Amino acid sequence: MKIKCIIRSGVTGRVGFCAAAARIFTAPADKEDLINMIDKTMTFSVHDDRENEMKEILTTVYDALKQKGYNPINQLVGYILSEDPTYITTFNNARGLIRHIDRDELLQVLVKSYLAD
Repeated sequence: MKIKCIIRSGVTGRVGFCAAAARIFTAPADKEDLINMIDKTMTFSVHDDRENEMKEILTTVYDALKQKGYNPINQLVGYILSEDPTYITTFNNARGLIRHIDRDELLQVLVKSYLAD
């Protein structure tokens, strides 16, 4: 079984993380099924889970910025360009949450999403 998981280290030295996943397999019916199961390469991707997690974090940060009266888009762009956490409010732990997102990874997802439409 092959499990593929990418961990990145950004400019700041922070390391991304992979979500853990469990899968239950039933025993193969016979020897041939076992050999076929062993010969196949299985892959595992946390890409979709990570994108969903980033979306949840960005939504939470966006809402916190909006509630505090800031222009959320301007503040998020300022943070993404500079990685200066003071662009993000500490309200609702928004500043702590945004630091869980690697900027390079976020930019890749944003560009991919923009071009997909």
